Amino acid sequence: MSLPGAIESAHFGKRDFRVGKRIFMSLPEPGRAVFKFTPDQQRFLLETEPGLCNAAPGGWGIKGWTSVYFTDAEEDIIGSVMETAWRNVAPRDLQQVEA
Repeated sequence: MSLPGAIESAHFGKRDFRVGKRIFMSLPEPGRAVFKFTPDQQRFLLETEPGLCNAAPGGWGIKGWTSVYFTDAEEDIIGSVMETAWRNVAPRDLQQVEA
C-alpha cells in the first residue's frame, strides 16, 4: 500500500486499511473490497462501472460504503477507487504529500 499514512489493521475479524483510526477500505472476503465513498461518489461509480460494484447493504450503503468486485476489474480502476476512498479519510497534509 503506497498511499501515505495507510496502515493495515483489522475490523470485526476482517482486514482493513486506514489512515489513523479512519477506515477507507476493508477486505471482507476474497475478490471483494468495501470502500468509503460519499453518496455522490458511489452513485457515479455505480453509473460508470455497472457490474463492478454495489452499494453495501443497509445504512452503510446509504452513507456511501460500496462493495467493489475486483477479480476482473482493470488495475487502473481499482487504483483510482482506492485513492478516492483514501482521500476521503486522509488529512490534507498527507494528501499534499501524495499530489
